[in-house]
Order: sequence, then structure tokens, then C-alpha cells
Amino acid sequence: MPLTILITDDDLGTRLSIGDYLELSGYSVVAAENGRAALDMVKQHQPHLIVTDISMPQMDGYEFIRQVRRQPAFRLLPVIFLTARTNTEERIRGYQLGCDAYLPKPFELQELGAVVRNLLERSQLIESEWRQRVRSFGDEEPEPPPLEKKAPHLDTAALDLTDREQDVLAVLVEGFSNAQIGDRLHLSPRTVEKYVSSLLRKTETSNRAELVRFAMEHQLVR
Repeated sequence: MPLTILITDDDLGTRLSIGDYLELSGYSVVAAENGRAALDMVKQHQPHLIVTDISMPQMDGYEFIRQVRRQPAFRLLPVIFLTARTNTEERIRGYQLGCDAYLPKPFELQELGAVVRNLLERSQLIESEWRQRVRSFGDEEPEPPPLEKKAPHLDTAALDLTDREQDVLAVLVEGFSNAQIGDRLHLSPRTVEKYVSSLLRKTETSNRAELVRFAMEHQLVR
């Protein structure tokens, strides 16, 4: 069975272009034109990942994801925000709500596809490990995985971040994609991804949202 992705955007052209691209990539796609309709589709289809706009009628993307996160079954559901809102405050708000990636419009479908694959691979790995834990516990149900991984109590000086890693982190917390970070720092997206992976490892975080929260909580960026 193909993994299901829910696309939420009030622009029909955006829904169709993303939907066609993801279906050609082997995913099952359902779509909604606003957050209120999307909430019903989350319950009906139980998607494996959500791609949502922010500015929509009836219910915007922020409120939509806030209500999704209130449901225990969807606390770890990967979420990608696509939006024309590009200021830092908006991006930080999205990460605080628990989004896993934030791509400003206009965006490249190829990059969106790469982000989707990365998040789904990670979430499927977490689910597989969870099922293995359930089998190992037998009839006794283990504690569910936490909604958020708390920032580790580390000596930030001991993180030993390189100058380049600090540069990448400073741009990453503003919500930019790998391609945009690369343009800013004159690096290839692949090189940026290597620095991001190193930052995740050193901070013991598992995704960009956690990395941003860690950086802010420990004042790693100004």
C-alpha cells in the first residue's frame, strides 16, 4: 500500500501540481482546500504526512496543525508548511507548532519531494522501532514515544561546532531550505545537508524543528 499524503491549500493549481508530482513519485494523495476540511480528511484517511499552506479561509494552517497535534494518534505526524509568509517570526511560529519543514513559496517540486522522502523514511523507521518495542513487551504496552524530544542538558561549549556549522545553523533557524541556505553561504544543497546532519548528531536532535528549538533554548544563535 502506498503511503498517503494530505495536501491542504486553497489554491487549486498548487494542489494539482503537488498532487500530480507526488502521485508520480508513488504516493497516494488526498487534498483539501482549507484547514477545516483537512481536519475531517485526517480522521478519514489517517495520512502519513501533511503538506499544508498557512493562509487559507475558514481555518488557517496554524490552527489546523494545532488541532491535529491535540490528537494523540497524530502527535508525531510529519508536517511541511508551504507558504508565502517568509518573515522570521512566521517561520519560528511554525516550528513551535511542531512542523518538521518549512518551504517558502515559490518552491521547487524536486526539493519538496526530497523533504517528503526524508521525513517519511524517518517516521517509518520510528514506527518500525515502536512496533518492535510493542512485540518485545508482549501484552504489556510500553510508554509511547514522546511528542517532543527535550533538549539535552549539554555543555554547549562541548558541542564543538565548526564555524561553518554555526553559519549553517544561523540561517537554518530562519526557516530556509537547503537550497536557500546554500545560496546564502555559497554551498551546494548536498554540502548543506551534510552540515545539517552533523548538527543533528552533535545536538542529539532528530529533525530540524527540534534543532531550531535546541538552538534557541541554548542560545546558540543570536
